[in-house]
Amino acid sequence: MKNRRTGGWHSTAVPSAEAPMGSTARTLIELPPAVGDDFEVYVNGVPQRRGADYRIDRRTLIFTRALATEGKLGPVRWLSMFLGIAGTYRQHDTVDVIYEAGGRRNVVSGLPYRTEP
Repeated sequence: MKNRRTGGWHSTAVPSAEAPMGSTARTLIELPPAVGDDFEVYVNGVPQRRGADYRIDRRTLIFTRALATEGKLGPVRWLSMFLGIAGTYRQHDTVDVIYEAGGRRNVVSGLPYRTEP
């Protein structure tokens, strides 16, 4: 079988759910004021467990791994997507919180976060 070239335009690397050994990267997310003490956290639609996936310091969720946003796309990328030449395959993590307030379940979707080295 012929070896395929994996370097170049497209990366074949898959990001790990954990930060690399020796890395102290973490992601911080401020909870909105309406969120009480009882809530659920999801990253990319996957339930997260307090203590295992994140911890809480006052009103801040702290993940011990780096979450990533796709960032802004340039005009060339938009054009290539519009023409169907290429898509966007960058990592883009979304954080959602479900909580109860006033007897109703509420969802805050796409919470902003910052990653620290």
